[in-house]
Amino acid sequence: MSDADDANAGGGESGPAGRGSPGRFITFEGPEGAGKTTVMRAVAQRLRDGGRAVVETREPGGTRAGERVRAVLLDQDSGGLQPTAEALLFGAARAELVAQIIRPALANGCVVLCDRYTDSTLAYQGNGRGLDLDALRAMNAFATGGLEPDRTVLFDVDVQEGLRRRHAEGGAITRLDAESVAFHERVAAGYRALAAAEPGRWRVVDAGLAVDDVVEAAWGVVRIAING
Repeated sequence: MSDADDANAGGGESGPAGRGSPGRFITFEGPEGAGKTTVMRAVAQRLRDGGRAVVETREPGGTRAGERVRAVLLDQDSGGLQPTAEALLFGAARAELVAQIIRPALANGCVVLCDRYTDSTLAYQGNGRGLDLDALRAMNAFATGGLEPDRTVLFDVDVQEGLRRRHAEGGAITRLDAESVAFHERVAAGYRALAAAEPGRWRVVDAGLAVDDVVEAAWGVVRIAING
């Protein structure tokens, strides 16, 4: 979604410790304006400073084809896509990303940090759009070959505050940014329900705190996930 606009779309690898080290897959989730992208960059730099090979990527996007799909999904000129079509486009971009970027990086021992992944589909197209969650889970499994994150960090922020941040950034307002507050409230509630249902994988960070505090909290989560 929109606060990933400046993320590394190409999934570039950096850092010396790759092959021979166990790969780890960490996803960053949350409603609009939660600050995921900024925090993910800071965490990635700390990992590099510690000698880990890191791949940063994003959804939708991360591959040449995926970035073209991203443009369709987020551009307001695309108009009101049917919810099922929207979900399938996300799935198509995700299948490319997993095959081209994520699985090869994990096989090479990299830490993969992904700004949004399958849970975004459940929160946005499931809770937000009202599509069947079981059908979306099946689509996610098909698109990813069943690849799930080792850890997912939820950046939880008040919806009104998140939307205020998005508009204050001055960047392009996407199709999803422009949805109603009620839509974004459903998305946020969906994320919280997902985290509560799977506490072994999810960790929740208060994204309403100062940025430095959010970075420290997220770094603590990622460090334990990688070293544990």
